[in-house]
Parts: sequence; C-alpha cells; structure tokens
Amino acid sequence: MKMLILEDDFFHRKLMVRLLAQFGECDVSSTGPECVDVFTKALANDVTFDVVFLDIMVPGMDGQKVLRAIRDIEQQHDIGKDHPRRAKVVMVTALSDKQNITTAYQESCDAYLIKPYDEAKLVDTLRKLGLDVAKK
Repeated sequence: MKMLILEDDFFHRKLMVRLLAQFGECDVSSTGPECVDVFTKALANDVTFDVVFLDIMVPGMDGQKVLRAIRDIEQQHDIGKDHPRRAKVVMVTALSDKQNITTAYQESCDAYLIKPYDEAKLVDTLRKLGLDVAKK
C-alpha cells in the first residue's frame, strides 16, 4: 500500500509513520502546498496513492483545501469517483465540530478520524475503506 501523510506536528507525523509503515510505503509532507506538490508529481509519474491522510490545521494551505486540490488533480487525470486509482482520503484532525466534518465529506473525503487515535482505530479505518492491512 502506498500512503501520503500530511501532518505538520513532528510527534504526530512520526507516530503515523510508525503505525502505518508496517502496511506499506509512507510519503510525508508537513505543509499543504508540499502535500499537493507530492501528489501532483506522483500522478505525473503515473504513481498513485492508495490512501492520503490529511490534518486540517497545517501551514500554507489547510487540509480541507488540500483535499479539494487532490480531487481536482484527480479529475484532471480522468480519475473520477469510481475509478480504481482514486485515492482514499482520511482526515486526521483534532477538529470534531460539525462544520469541519460536513465540509470534509462534501469535498469527498472517505473517512474522518479524530485525534487522539491509536493503532486499532487507524487499522479499523483502513479496513472500512477496503484497503489491505496485511503487514508487509
């Protein structure tokens, strides 16, 4: 499984990589623009991410805008909602208010995980999205 993580907090970034690396390759970004750039360059090289984890409160461009950009980039590459190469997007944030959750789903996120989380919640979220959680 190929994963992209947007997380600006060093501790949470390291934690996510530690928990997820057992399932595949993790690419990491710490700002919104960097995440969009990584996603764009990957698609330009015919590489897709199985899942993208987005924090909302990050520098440069918040996670909601990154989600919107990812879906726009996919559309530009003819990767629509039911396309098998479309990335699953999981919002991973401390923001549990109705407005942020609603906005994320309106922008086509696939899951919303509220911090703090643990390995079991993360794995359960991946399973619910139909992703392979077999350890590599």
